[in-house]
Amino acid sequence: MHPVLFEIGSFPLGTYGLLLAIAFFAGTALAQRQAKLDGLAPAAIADLAIAILIAAIVGAKLLMIIVALGTPAGQDGAMTVRDIFTLGTLRAGGAIHGGIIAATAVFFWKLRKGKGLPLRLTGDALVPGVALGQAIGRLGCFSAGCCFGTDCHVPWAVTFTNPVAQAFSGTPLGVPLHPVQIYNTLANLAVMAILLAVRPKRAFQGQIFALYFLVEGLGRVITETWRGDVDRGTGWLGWIWLSTGRLTGLAFMLLGLGLWLFWSRRKTIQHA
Repeated sequence: MHPVLFEIGSFPLGTYGLLLAIAFFAGTALAQRQAKLDGLAPAAIADLAIAILIAAIVGAKLLMIIVALGTPAGQDGAMTVRDIFTLGTLRAGGAIHGGIIAATAVFFWKLRKGKGLPLRLTGDALVPGVALGQAIGRLGCFSAGCCFGTDCHVPWAVTFTNPVAQAFSGTPLGVPLHPVQIYNTLANLAVMAILLAVRPKRAFQGQIFALYFLVEGLGRVITETWRGDVDRGTGWLGWIWLSTGRLTGLAFMLLGLGLWLFWSRRKTIQHA
């Protein structure tokens, strides 16, 4: 685990931030490649990706702050006003599903305004890149020590030792933990593989977009089992099982199912 790669003077270069930048460029490149298959302009996809990135950063921060505000004092994840300000303005990171929610809202808004891109085909092109970006981003989480797992004694357990991770993310040090960040990376790579495998057999435009929310939500509901920091937001609606990750994961599955049912009844001719 290396939260800080190196320092230039007094300025630290964080591993998390670097991997997020790599995630954005890798995801955008994959989205542009998918867009070409449907005759969409790669440059337009890149412009859209920048707007989505900004929305994702803001959304991830907002959901993280909302969860912190909703966590009772004295419980893991509870924060002071100063902590929340630091989270929102100075630290990298955020709640990934908050980023996806905000990015999805901006995606629909931008395309409804008219950007020369068909909504459903554009969505199909984007989401494999989103899954790839998430997979790389989770490696950033692993490097920073955030989003850590529960105690365990499996052969592949990881033990964090860097005090920087504990200071910023509350990461337990010297304790074998499930490498849940790696589980999420593998889950996101599996999501990407599923989307790319289904795409050539796509039955209707928008199917890949809808499928992303179904499998991403399911993956998050499952991997949340091994999250050690699930106290953040635990107890929504009074249910201990319903952490923030599971709540948004279930919402994603419902959204994906709804889009699938709606768009499957409005089939259009495929470009590829």
